[in-house]
Amino acid sequence: MKAFVFPGQGAQFTGMGKDLYENEALAHDLFEKANGILGWRISDVMFTGSAEDLKQTKVTQPAIFIHSVVLAKCLSECAPESDFRKKAAEAGIEGFAPDMVAGHSLGEFSALTAAGALSFEEGLTLVSKRAFAMQKACEIKPSTMAAVLGLEDKVIEDACAEVTAKGDCGVVVAANYNSHGQVVISGDIEAVAAAGEILKGKGARRVLPLQVGGAFHSPLMDPARVELAEAIQKAVITKPVCPVYQNVDAMPHTDPEEIKKNLLIQLTNPVKWSYIVEKMVADGADEFVELGPGTVLQGLVKKLAPAETKICGLQ
Repeated sequence: MKAFVFPGQGAQFTGMGKDLYENEALAHDLFEKANGILGWRISDVMFTGSAEDLKQTKVTQPAIFIHSVVLAKCLSECAPESDFRKKAAEAGIEGFAPDMVAGHSLGEFSALTAAGALSFEEGLTLVSKRAFAMQKACEIKPSTMAAVLGLEDKVIEDACAEVTAKGDCGVVVAANYNSHGQVVISGDIEAVAAAGEILKGKGARRVLPLQVGGAFHSPLMDPARVELAEAIQKAVITKPVCPVYQNVDAMPHTDPEEIKKNLLIQLTNPVKWSYIVEKMVADGADEFVELGPGTVLQGLVKKLAPAETKICGLQ
């Protein structure tokens, strides 16, 4: 069974999607449609902007969404003889016919759109609103994230709970379960630092501060959750063509109301990526295809899936 997976924030790079725009009419039209929906030319920033330009949350999230979804739509709708489809075939990817999909954080919106639960217009509008809401939440209170390497999930969770319970330096939680031995913690700057020191003492191989604008997937994102609630509730979400494994519970979903609920609480809850991959494998996935900028998810899948699993991607 084939699983398509979609990356989240951090995978962006200058020039992302430029070849698609220049060589595939469908991609060109979708990029221009995106520019119109947003009211500014995000394609120009994607193709020629600096790393700093692309790192802004309000740019990063819609840019990665557009790139990922355009790849899926080109796989689905471009002629088999097109240069893009030939390139995909060389990578071992024949069209877009998923048995299941998932996306890391922001990538969940790409997955839902690629699977037909959201229209391109609706998906991009939600992603843009999400990005601005998260940016505003980041500005309310300084906060950060750090990657912890080489410890079990429970050890990290206990350290975060210990620091948070003291209450003297704020909140810190486990935010991204990326793979076994790689968990990202998120919260107030002092709390993340305090948890990091505890975890070093417990044998963490490394604790790496991340260059991010705020404490994503933590309680500090609650203002963004509140702001986004109405937009998600009003969004037209239909039953996807295949199950979507959602971040909050690592379970497959097809019911639009469940999908909406999970999209909203995703902002303040952890991304259970390692559990998603293991659940997909348990449900029969033996091939993973990453669609979008970068190869981060391919690397994580390799750590989590059986050695014989086929893993590839397009960007």
